[in-house]
Amino acid sequence: MTDQTLSAEENDAVADMVREALARRRITRQYLADQAKISLSTLEKALSGQRPFTLASIVRLEAALGLTLRRPTPTKRAAASRHTGIAPEELGSYARPAVSWIEGDYLTIRPSFSNPDAVYAYLTCISWNEEKSHLTFRESERVDAAFTQDGHVSIPHQSGYIYLITNKSGQYRFVIVSRPTIAGEMFGILTTLQSGRGMNLMPVSTPIIFVPAKSLGGGPAYGRIEKGHAAYTKYKAYVTRALEEPFALLIAK
Repeated sequence: MTDQTLSAEENDAVADMVREALARRRITRQYLADQAKISLSTLEKALSGQRPFTLASIVRLEAALGLTLRRPTPTKRAAASRHTGIAPEELGSYARPAVSWIEGDYLTIRPSFSNPDAVYAYLTCISWNEEKSHLTFRESERVDAAFTQDGHVSIPHQSGYIYLITNKSGQYRFVIVSRPTIAGEMFGILTTLQSGRGMNLMPVSTPIIFVPAKSLGGGPAYGRIEKGHAAYTKYKAYVTRALEEPFALLIAK
């Protein structure tokens, strides 16, 4: 067991903690190697990734530093989450039975960016992802299919709001909506980037509403809904309600 080595991910995590301890305590690698009773060459190669830490060397480093270096890695934490059926802490640590009420298909409505008198409608599906052990969402039925979004659902206990988060290569898009009304509707704000002239993008926030698709008889209408469309009056009423009732506040001075 003393010759057991770590995975590359675990090795990197231990190396980061050792380097941090060295910097914080202002001690040399030679001093640490002497205190841990391992060779400087062994320590140097492990910190550089040339050779993984062994269990024996980690035990000795932990004794020398007075630290626990064998912490759960993100992969192990995710595996533990899947086993327990609990979402990661950064998404609210919710269990599936506690949030099953939100799973389903939603008609999603917001004002049209290109025509202020029109509304834009598409479908959002919220479902539990077994592999990731948390709720995810995926859009469909969008006219601008290239901008279809998907991502994670965060439901923290503290705020009472629901977050739909997209992160594509560090570029974020946020939806923050209230808990469902008696009719199951959720009202809130979308913050995203709007396409401008040429390649320019502009941050924009707009009201957004999620309406349970099953509550709409005859099937929802999708796309850009303009005046004269059979669904326009009903969809526009949702946008008006989102603006007039205190689901969210726009503060401008």
